[in-house]
Amino acid sequence: MRKGNKKQRNAYNTIIELGIFEEMNVYRPVLCGTIPLGIDLDHSDLDIVMEVKDLDRFEKKLNNLYGSKPSFKINRKLIRGREAVKANFLFNNFELELFGQDQPIHCQNAYLHMIIEYEIIKSNPALKDKVIELKEHGYKTEPAFCELLDISGDPYEALIQYGIKEGIIIGEGLV
Repeated sequence: MRKGNKKQRNAYNTIIELGIFEEMNVYRPVLCGTIPLGIDLDHSDLDIVMEVKDLDRFEKKLNNLYGSKPSFKINRKLIRGREAVKANFLFNNFELELFGQDQPIHCQNAYLHMIIEYEIIKSNPALKDKVIELKEHGYKTEPAFCELLDISGDPYEALIQYGIKEGIIIGEGLV
């Protein structure tokens, strides 16, 4: 992203300025979502996912590091039966979402979706502009891909199943 388009470079500089990858390195942060893929819109956020064993400690660290940032909010929720902590805040014209869950990064849906979407775009570059167009008309990313690929069902789960079926990801070990 350091050498990507203008928004990607700005996103990279924002992450560096915040020191997220250094401050949170024990959780192995990974930037996911639409900005790395270049299918973002003006309001797209920076999604950083992490593997977190101790959610209480993670939540305290997020509060200490980023609690003073504009629009900071943090919450816990159950996602597919696993507790997660999510913090959102604004910085340098980006909304950031820091997500922690006791699950390896390579098994988290945000990461899996990004890998699948990357491979789909790589094999069919014309889909990139079509995904952006659907997103501009109100679609979320995963539903846009499913619409273009004629995949039915819950788009978040269906995209995972598509990735497994196409050999993009391995289904073994996913929860």
